[in-house]
Amino acid sequence: MAKSIGLSQAWAGEADCRHCALRTSVLFANLEEADFEHIHDPIDQFSLKPGTTLYHNGEQGAHMFTVRSGALKLVQYLSDGSQRIVRIVRTTDILGLEALVGDCYQHTAIALQPTEICRFPTRMVQELSHNNPQLHQELMQRWQRALTEADAWLTQFSTGSARQRVARLLLRLAQDQNSENCHLFRREDMGAMLGLTTETASRTISSFKREGLLVEFSDNQCRLDIDQLRLIAVE
Repeated sequence: MAKSIGLSQAWAGEADCRHCALRTSVLFANLEEADFEHIHDPIDQFSLKPGTTLYHNGEQGAHMFTVRSGALKLVQYLSDGSQRIVRIVRTTDILGLEALVGDCYQHTAIALQPTEICRFPTRMVQELSHNNPQLHQELMQRWQRALTEADAWLTQFSTGSARQRVARLLLRLAQDQNSENCHLFRREDMGAMLGLTTETASRTISSFKREGLLVEFSDNQCRLDIDQLRLIAVE
């Protein structure tokens, strides 16, 4: 069962990686029992409410993070004060990989929905990866996955008409859940993901609803006409 503790209490070593329900799919999946004997720094588990900032762009990256549940947006702020969401991270994704090479965090990470996080010191991961080739390989794969995802966001969501961009985003959100259903984010966030104004994102979603391409069946939960949206995405 997840332990929900506040950020002020997080540095208390609350997580139990040996018995984590997500262990087979997270960064430490390949650790052996002996590896845990070398973990002397706390690994912490805590919850974030929607809108809570996990870390800020430019902060020194002393920690890395795994998403246990929920979702966060990675945001970059432009010189005019507007924001651009460059990627969404979800369950089992890793945040803060740039800290491994001594970089500051390159984005601001903000929870989009109730989110459970595990936090672990970058130093600990560096030490473990030196002695565990499988962990080192997993880190490289995670880094490549993040780059691939960033490329997809750049190519799919920054080009084409508003209808194409919104259709592609909806398809991507449904793909993440392996179903025809998806969770709709705030229109402001959708606009920031797609390089559109909030008004344009809102009008496009309303148009899709009128056309029956999107049916909202509960608060921010919707069912998609996948086939028709695919046609729009490649128009």
